[in-house]
Amino acid sequence: MSSWIEYWNSDTPIYVNERHKMLHYRLVAKDITALIDGEGWNILDHGCGEATSADLVAAKCAKLYLCDAAPNTRAKIVSNAVNVPEIRVISPEDVGLLEPFGMDLIVSNSLLQYLDNETLDGLLETWKGKLKPTGKLILGDVIPPDVSPVTDALALLKFGFEGGFLIAAIFGLVRTFFSDYRKLRGELGIRTHTEADILNRLDNHGFSAKRLEKNLGHNPSRMTFEARVAQA
Repeated sequence: MSSWIEYWNSDTPIYVNERHKMLHYRLVAKDITALIDGEGWNILDHGCGEATSADLVAAKCAKLYLCDAAPNTRAKIVSNAVNVPEIRVISPEDVGLLEPFGMDLIVSNSLLQYLDNETLDGLLETWKGKLKPTGKLILGDVIPPDVSPVTDALALLKFGFEGGFLIAAIFGLVRTFFSDYRKLRGELGIRTHTEADILNRLDNHGFSAKRLEKNLGHNPSRMTFEARVAQA
């Protein structure tokens, strides 16, 4: 495999079993709904993955745009959300076609680690042009440089213990160690960011930002940021 998109377009060992996947997406969906403090919102989840609990978010908004770069993932979302009229499934290329200044909330969770600086800068400009003046951008699950794979593994084991899939999590970590993910991580790299780096980058793109106390999802060692377009 030559890219992260190609990897995520295939069957991956990231989720140790269906319960892990279900609990992961349910937790992320609940965390996103907690960010909604108004009615009739338009929301973009950019880099959403399979989003198997997107219906929980859709129930709290007017339109929910789910964007993922992997065609197979988008097909799974369409199949899961066929009876949820608020959901629109789009590709990254479609994001630029969305209504300017039409989004109340844009979420990008666990995506930044796969983006080079040029791509990230381009997305920040695109997202800025889609947010309402009162809208907010959430960058979730950002990996700091001092968080090791061991720390991530311990967070998964804790999540597995609490979610009832501990044994599967143990075997899943072993499987991941010998998988294409570890090889790709070495070849393509995983991007890490300090808190200062993210805040400075957002400032350079015209955002006023802060780090939130709680990360989206199960891993407390990673970071989530809230940004709003700075008002002149």
